[in-house]
Amino acid sequence: MAGKGIPAATYSLALAAVAGLGLMASISPLAHRIDNYAADFLFAIHKPPAWQPESIILAMDDATFEHMGGVSFIRREIAQGLQILAAVKPKVVAIDVLLADKGDDGQNRELAAAFRACGNIILPAQLMKPGWEEPLPMFVQTAITIGHVEAEPDYWDGVTRHAPLEKAAGKVRHWALAMEAYMMAHGVKQVIESPTDLELDGMVIPAKQSDGGRSLRIRFIPPNEEGSSAIPQLTLKDLIENPTKAELARGKVVFVGATAQSAMRDRYMTPFAKAIPMPGVEIHAHLYETLASRRFLADASLSLGLLLGLVLAAAGGATFFFLSGVPAYLTGAALMIAAIAIPHLFFMNGVMFPYFAPVAITWLCVSTAASFAYFLTRRQLFASESETRRYQQAIHFVAHEMRSPLSAIQGSSELMTRYNMNDDKRKQMAQMINAESKRLAKMIQTFLDVERLTDGQMQLKREPFALVDLMEACLDRVTPLAERKQIVITADQAPSVILEGDRELMEYAFYNLLNNAIKYSPAETRVTVKTSLEGPVLRLSVNDEGIGMDEKELKQIFQKFYRTKRAEATGEAGTGIGLSIVKQIVTHHGGEMEVVSQPGRGSCFTIVLPVGGGQVCHASS
Repeated sequence: MAGKGIPAATYSLALAAVAGLGLMASISPLAHRIDNYAADFLFAIHKPPAWQPESIILAMDDATFEHMGGVSFIRREIAQGLQILAAVKPKVVAIDVLLADKGDDGQNRELAAAFRACGNIILPAQLMKPGWEEPLPMFVQTAITIGHVEAEPDYWDGVTRHAPLEKAAGKVRHWALAMEAYMMAHGVKQVIESPTDLELDGMVIPAKQSDGGRSLRIRFIPPNEEGSSAIPQLTLKDLIENPTKAELARGKVVFVGATAQSAMRDRYMTPFAKAIPMPGVEIHAHLYETLASRRFLADASLSLGLLLGLVLAAAGGATFFFLSGVPAYLTGAALMIAAIAIPHLFFMNGVMFPYFAPVAITWLCVSTAASFAYFLTRRQLFASESETRRYQQAIHFVAHEMRSPLSAIQGSSELMTRYNMNDDKRKQMAQMINAESKRLAKMIQTFLDVERLTDGQMQLKREPFALVDLMEACLDRVTPLAERKQIVITADQAPSVILEGDRELMEYAFYNLLNNAIKYSPAETRVTVKTSLEGPVLRLSVNDEGIGMDEKELKQIFQKFYRTKRAEATGEAGTGIGLSIVKQIVTHHGGEMEVVSQPGRGSCFTIVLPVGGGQVCHASS
């Protein structure tokens, strides 16, 4: 934008400010929540292709609890179900039912026997202060390993999107129940750990090491068209009543756990289950399928999102700096769309990219850059229109001010042509034409000088001139006008002050004040000119007994083309330009203008100038 008139420093500072605002917002809790909601949305619109799940859920639903007669008989019912499953030889059976309490001895023996018959049993452990709550030793002896069943709901909205692959208490560490099931089902013998990932027989899991352990984003499988879970479920009640259904578990990884609505303590919200939370056992199955399908989602760091946002923001700033019009706005819109689209592309390639940071930073910076461009265009248009109006005003001024000398020249030349005149009269007419021609040329030069001063294209002349000479010249010119209306002009003796400035411009200003005083005063009145020195300040006043002005009119009297209603009512010709030019001349000479007026009682315009520094001050009417 430097080439279009906007200071580069201002532009850069504004973009840096909004970029900083975006950076701060990107690390706020609001940004975290928006990133989560964006991730949920991406899960919903980018559904994975269908595949055959390797796991099933042996569910204890409400009907099962009612059939078994309550929680007291849960171990016996599980034992019956596992004895049936033993015949079809499932790959792994992962139990998501805590077996830490003593319970009934008879049921315990039945369940232990079922574990041995089924084989490949993984038992659960829950993290309790100060350590692990693990199954009874008699059950542990029948199992291959133990996996933890801890969930990891988000702190801000309670939705489970990640699963902790490991948990440790003291010196005891357990892998997640689903991860243990995967390693057993796929014969994984060794886990290779690094700060950034885990490797299981060549499969790399993007789970970074952190203070809270290793966490993996669960690739939840969307519900099917009927709204039920995509992972097959078999209720324990149906299995016991119809043992042939055990075929569903042949060669599968079976997760055993409660899905009953009454088991709300073990239910969690997920991206696909917010209204009705998902049972914990089903979340374990989804984590297992994430591992088995290898559809991992690595979480990109927030710093990468911030970096992308800054890159896009810089591109947006450069766009509106070097381009303009439609190309700039189209490019800016493309960058804003890119900030939204890039997380989608990353998601489709297995990376969960921060959403809020690039979008917020890009949109803020591009919007700011676009606003700069818009208001710059508006300012340039306004400046162009103002320039046009100024030249139109100049034309009006020229037409108005030049009418008098042109009329005198035209009239004198016609008289000389039409009538025979003696030499003295002809000489007098020629002198008048010469004088008016010079006055016209001087007027044009004065006008051009004022215009150049206003535009800053001309330095003010600095030449010494006497105040007395300035006043005498103006009074001589205005006296004939006053005599026609029988107006008496009185002027006190001017002090012998040598001023420094532009004599021609100052003469124009003082003459304009005198001319206005006579023009807008009734016949047979008085115009008084006073001068005084008050220390280093000169005061030059023009006081009339004319139409006067009220307070509202006084505030606008120096505006271009402004004329009071009383001035228009007099019928005197005028454009309202003269006083505005007087003000410009006085201002450029370092002066001030004071005006005192009352309707019907006349006006007093005073020019106040500091004479110590050689500057002139002027007041007008």
